[in-house]
Amino acid sequence: MVPTQHSAGQYGTTAKVFHWMIVALLAVQYPVGWLMPDIHRDMQPGAPMSLHISLGIVILALIVARLIWRLTHPVAPESSLPRWQRLSSEATHWLLYVLILATTLTGWLFASFRGWSISFFYLVPLPMLAGASRPAIKVIDGWHQALEWALLIVAVAHIASVLVHRFVYRDQVLQRMLPG
Repeated sequence: MVPTQHSAGQYGTTAKVFHWMIVALLAVQYPVGWLMPDIHRDMQPGAPMSLHISLGIVILALIVARLIWRLTHPVAPESSLPRWQRLSSEATHWLLYVLILATTLTGWLFASFRGWSISFFYLVPLPMLAGASRPAIKVIDGWHQALEWALLIVAVAHIASVLVHRFVYRDQVLQRMLPG
């Protein structure tokens, strides 16, 4: 199948739905993750952790679908932008995809290394990605936290860039991802 590019550099409805669903879920996921109680040795996941894991699985499924959609439905870069802005925009988008994917997978690995029997919204049991491993818990938790912060920093930079385009450059970059 040959990827098709959308005309006029506009994202299609499917890409917009994936984008805004992931944004909304991340806006919920961060507070849930930061406000849940600390996890201590031999603790089992409570309701906040189960919610955090389930939301992470939804985000993981959406980012995989978004990546597949992006690869099969590329959008032409905004032609009015200088080359450095087109390149940095493209790099930032791919970095966001990688960080979301890595953050969700390290979260799932963390649960697996803890030996937790987890389920998707208490409905469907999730497979373990690895066996229980006390030494790996701290390592993967550190990676998960570092990735969370990196994702937050890149997302804030992305949002700041969009706002600069909207209010400083007064161009149409933001409109490419808005409904309509």
